[in-house]
Parts: sequence; structure tokens; C-alpha cells
Amino acid sequence: MDNYIVSARKYRPSTFRSVVGQKSLTTTLKNAIQTNKLAHAYLFCGPRGVGKTSCARIFAKTINCLHLTPEGDACNECESCKAFNEQRSYNIHELDAASNNSVDDIRSLIDQVRIPPAIGKYKVFIIDEVHMLSSAAFNAFLKTLEEPPHHALFILATTEKHKVLPTILSRCQIYDFARISIADMVEHLEYVASCEGITAEPEALNVIAQKADGGMRDALSIFDQVASFSGGNITYKSVIDNLNVLDYEYYFRLTDAIVAGNVREAMLILNDILGKGFDGQNIITGLASHFRDLLVCRDEATLILFEVGSSIRERYKEMAKRCSESLLYKAIELANGADLNYRTSRNKRLLLELTLIQLCQLTVAATEDSKKKGLIEPLPNQADQQYRASQPVSKPAVSNAAAQPQVITTKMPADTPVSAAPERPTETPVKKNAARPPMGISLKEIVKEKPQEEVNTNTQVVGKVLSTPFEEESLIRYWDEFSTQIDKKVYLKNTMINCKPVLQENFYFEVAVHNPGQQDELATNSVDILTFLRSKLNNTQIQMRIRIVETNEKHLAYTATERYEHLLKENPVLARLKEEFNLRID
Repeated sequence: MDNYIVSARKYRPSTFRSVVGQKSLTTTLKNAIQTNKLAHAYLFCGPRGVGKTSCARIFAKTINCLHLTPEGDACNECESCKAFNEQRSYNIHELDAASNNSVDDIRSLIDQVRIPPAIGKYKVFIIDEVHMLSSAAFNAFLKTLEEPPHHALFILATTEKHKVLPTILSRCQIYDFARISIADMVEHLEYVASCEGITAEPEALNVIAQKADGGMRDALSIFDQVASFSGGNITYKSVIDNLNVLDYEYYFRLTDAIVAGNVREAMLILNDILGKGFDGQNIITGLASHFRDLLVCRDEATLILFEVGSSIRERYKEMAKRCSESLLYKAIELANGADLNYRTSRNKRLLLELTLIQLCQLTVAATEDSKKKGLIEPLPNQADQQYRASQPVSKPAVSNAAAQPQVITTKMPADTPVSAAPERPTETPVKKNAARPPMGISLKEIVKEKPQEEVNTNTQVVGKVLSTPFEEESLIRYWDEFSTQIDKKVYLKNTMINCKPVLQENFYFEVAVHNPGQQDELATNSVDILTFLRSKLNNTQIQMRIRIVETNEKHLAYTATERYEHLLKENPVLARLKEEFNLRID
């Protein structure tokens, strides 16, 4: 019992090769030693437990070794190495700047710098947590750090590089230590488990590595804790019980309920999780990470971003096939928003339940959108079949206009009932739960240099067909009457005033517009326009075509720039006036 040493100390790296997850940095340091190109000051920075202080000690031991191995490591046999291993070396000094951060502490260190080493080539001063030094201590240290004796070498270590003075940073070679990857930590934990005679499941070690958040020291501490809890048999169940980690199974059950749109099941699962004592914010952050993992599992290219065991990986891949990317995007956004609002929420459970309700509604909303876009065809019923059988087959309509680069045909069913003309063009409300034939899908079809297909846009089949003849003058009169009733839609009103209809065959009329914006405006409001004209002209066969004039014979100046160019053509002197008075066109 008295001789027990925790794994973080027992398996602390003693050579560059045993440092986990920092291969590029250790290779650089070894090459610097072998080529004898050593700087006088180094700054090791990075998160906690990634090997900064360990690398500093290995570096100090190696540069003072009297007989280096061919691989560039310390021999552990010379007097300098033995003194270091027995912690009695006078060539290596460690200073904890967190508790020794005053000017007097730095002055004492400077006095020791002047004394040359008794054995070896260098005196190495390792200052840990250097960002804790006071400003006065930093300033007192500057001159010595910039021009130390040839036998002195400084290694500064910190977890917060941004707190170190720029004047200190400019005098050091900076090495940024990265977080250790989950794969490297799992591999090292497997090595420690084999040395200690402990059996461990790969999924259990993966959870420990994720909990350590990139720090090897934290991972080894958690490993010792779980090993004591499980009696030397580390299983996935023992890890999640001991560390209070939410099991993957709950996330998969929640995802099943969300994909099925089952709100009640999702709320019951949430109640079960909260009953086991898990914190609500951990639940929502874990759910966001779960959706993120499902997203990266949908593509083999991004599968490398998912670091879990092989058995769980396959389950994630199967679940990812059942979730669309749009669903996962929105789910991550909702979960992340709930995470941001969790701390400020007064009813935290209600926030979690509301988030789950919104997540369950994503599948329902996606299905409805697909039906609206025609991606999901509803099952045909008897009324739908009778309606389709009663519709005539549309023939391709070919416009006989010379310049017709783009045409939109807006067509409503010919047997749409004619009602009294409304005072203002408004959409007719539809009574809910009324018996009616199925609604069609509203489409616009653009045809360029080829025959166009006419598409039905509103399929209410009630009333009789009217085909009263009318003249173009009557059509224009009621066209203008509709435009005078428009108040809020100014762009539509201007379009109808400037673009008049031209009557064609089979009760079609064509409107020539000047730009795509006018074309979209007329197409968007075509239902109201056609309903009004059919009512006034007592003809349900009226249809509208919209085309953009290619030549723009009658080009209207809508913007200030266009009006200026129009006036400039009539009077070129305006250009000189604009330049002399430095006028601006707004």
C-alpha cells in the first residue's frame, strides 16, 4: 500500500519515444540535440497534461548526457543521467512560478544562473506556469533571458500563452503542444492495462479518453479510478456508472423517437434520464454531439472525424442512414440553441421538453414539405381519379411572338367557378374539413426555345364552364380596374399599369414585361388576377401568358441612373454640368 504509485507518475515518459501524441515536437527537439543547434530559451505551451513538463525534463536530461545513444536518447548510465534519475542533479532546477512569482524569486534564480555546472554542459532552468509571474518579475527576468551565460538554458512552460508578455515570447523558441487524440490515448491506456494486469474493453477505454478531453494525465487518473471501482475488470458499463456518463443507448432511443415523430416516447425517455440524476445541460450537449456524430457518419470521407469503438461505429452508421442531412442540420441547431439558453432558463425541464417536441416535429415538417414540392405522391383516391379523367389532355402551346426568350404560362382549371367580383383582390378562404376533391400542386414552368407544357395550378372542380366572347378593349379595361384596387403591392400595380395584355387565340392573353422581376410579380399574383378577369368577363376559359421582351422596344426608366442616361441622350451638355458641379446620382 505504501509503495503504490499512481499511473500518471509511474508511466510518466522518460524518453522522447515514450511521449504520447507529440511526435513532431519530440523529433524537432531530438534533431536539435543531435546537430548541436540549441536555443538558449524555449517556451512549451499547450493544454494541461499533454507532456510539456515531461518533455522539458527529458530535454534537460538528454543535453547533459555524456554518452548519447545512436537514436539520440540519454544513456541512463553516465553520472549525469544517474543523478537525474535519482533526483539529485544540480544541473536541473525547477521553479513553480505559481507560488514563486515575485521579483525576489527571480533574482534568486538569476544568482544561480551565474554558477557553471559541475557535471555536464548545461544548467537547465525549468519554470512551470510562467504566466503566473508578476509584471515586475517578468521585467527583472528579461535581460537574463535575452543574454544568458553560455552554460544556461531556460525552458518555460505555460497553459496560457496569451498571458505571457510579448517581450518574453520574442526571446524564446515556441513549441505548441497539441491535445492528444483519442486513438493515441486509447493505445497508451491499453499498454498501461497490459502492464498492470487489468482487463479493459476498448469501448470503456474510449469513454475514458473522451472524458479526459485531450489530456493524458487526466486519462490515467480516470483509469486508476475506474480500475479501483471495477476491481481490475474495466467494462463499458462500469465506466459509465462510475463517471456518470450518459449511455449511447439513450441517445439512440431518443433518435428513434425523433425520427418517428413520437413526442410522448421522447418525453418519457427524458424523464428516465433525469430520474437517474443526469444534469440537463449534459443531456442537451450530449444530444448535440450525438447528432453531429450521426452527420459525419453519413459520408465515408468524414467518418475519420468520428472517434469511437468499432462496434458503436457500425451502429452509428446504421442510424445515420435513417436520418436525412437536413434533419440533422436542424437538430444540431435546435440542440445548440437549447444549450445556449439553458443557464438563463427559469424552467429548465420545460426547455428540454420543448426542444424534444421541436425535434420530433422536424420529421413531420419534412414530410409535409416533400408533399408540397411533389416529392411524395399521395395515394390516389376515387375523387382524384374522377377529376383526372375529366381533364382534357393539354397540347403544347407555341407562342407566335418573334422575340420570346422566356415564357411563363399561368393556367387555372377552366371549370373554376365564377363568383362575384371582390372589391379588392384577396385570396378566397377555404373552409376546413369540407368535402372537396384533392388539391393539386402549384407550379410555374419556364420554357426556352422549345414547346412548353401547360400545368394546372388550382384544381377545385365545382361549377360549370363559361366561355362568353369578349374584346381586347374589355380585357384592358378590367385589367386597369384591377390595378386601381391594389394598395399595398406597389410593384405589381406599376407593372400592370405599364404592361398591358394582348388578346390571343382560345381566350389566352399575353403580357409582355421588361424584366424577370415583373414576370415573377405577375406569376405570383396570377390566381387573383385571373379570378377577377373571369368574373368580370363571365368567361372561365381565360388564361395568361407572360414573356420578357427581348428587344425592349419601349424601355422605361425605372431607376435614377436610367433616367439620367435617357436625359443625357437628349441633351449631352448634362454630362459637363455633372462634372463641373460634382453632382451625384442617387
